Amino acid sequence: MSQSYVALRAQAPARTPSVAEATGGPDPIEAVELCMRRLAVDGAADLTSAMVLEHLETGGKRFRARLSLEAARALGAEADAAIGWAAAVELLHNATLVHDDIQDGDTVRRGKATVWARHGIEQAINAGDFMLMLPYVAVSELRCDPAVKARLMRLLARSAIDCVRGQVFELQLKSLGEVPWARYLHAVRGKTGALLSMAVEGSALLAGRTPEHAAQLAACFLPLGELFQMQDDVLDLYGDKGRAEQASDIYEGKVSALVVAHLERHPEETVWLRDLLAAPRYATSPEEVRAAVERMRLGGALADVLDHIAAVERETVHSSVLAAEPELHATAMQLCRMAQKPILHLTALRAVDEDNTSTPRSVRPCQLNLVIP
Repeated sequence: MSQSYVALRAQAPARTPSVAEATGGPDPIEAVELCMRRLAVDGAADLTSAMVLEHLETGGKRFRARLSLEAARALGAEADAAIGWAAAVELLHNATLVHDDIQDGDTVRRGKATVWARHGIEQAINAGDFMLMLPYVAVSELRCDPAVKARLMRLLARSAIDCVRGQVFELQLKSLGEVPWARYLHAVRGKTGALLSMAVEGSALLAGRTPEHAAQLAACFLPLGELFQMQDDVLDLYGDKGRAEQASDIYEGKVSALVVAHLERHPEETVWLRDLLAAPRYATSPEEVRAAVERMRLGGALADVLDHIAAVERETVHSSVLAAEPELHATAMQLCRMAQKPILHLTALRAVDEDNTSTPRSVRPCQLNLVIP
């Protein structure tokens, strides 16, 4: 165990601090971190809390929490309520990651052992289940209108359901004979897009927007889930996700955006690629994986996925719904830039060719932090 149970209590505040109390500076994400740790300990510093804290300590950019905070700022929500909501969103996301690591067989996340690798599958399931409940505790503590709080509770439940359905559908893709883009995107919108749209919808409700308007704004962020997931798929094969091995998606047999794009271009290679993905991890050699990665690049799959990413960005740029909320529109564009930052080495050259177009490209050098100024 990385730290004693007594020490766990010492590091968690007794209540959710305000922005000024928690950060002493411009970045309220520190207040979100403190809130999550406090909720994880919950007055009972035991193995359950330790596992959750260990997972949270693997880090991450906290995209969803930052998006919640930025949406709240852009729409005029109270900062303290925004912190609690951002913690709820981030905790729900991290609960799904604990379970994803088990399903994917990943033993390392961002350079550290995953919960199941350290404590076993049974306890990791418990840790993920425990973390699934914490967002509701976070919302119950918010100081806001009871009707808004009730809507946030329902939003959490609905989004969690969408995430689970998306994960089920993604796993189903492995057994389908054909996976057109529509099937892949359906899975992605449930698994990844649901949490991004939830973050915005909750912040809009806290800012006093009607449920109908909040839902319209949230819908604009569903395609960004596609961008986010496609970037993640690209990064796994052509970048560094901080995992134990490169191209872990292939070892895991995942039907990624690159697999879909490659089979769309080269249906004659379906049997070869399906057999590779279906093979057990131990039976898949690094040479086979490297060959597959290269074939997807040379065969045009990488270029197609990067084009899909650019198309989602253009859709965001020209959204009439977001245009009515300029600050939130800017936040959406900033999220595009953040999502693409890890693959700048792939997209920068493509951006040069498009430099004279009217559509701004998010791959140009810029600040990529969603923080409240």
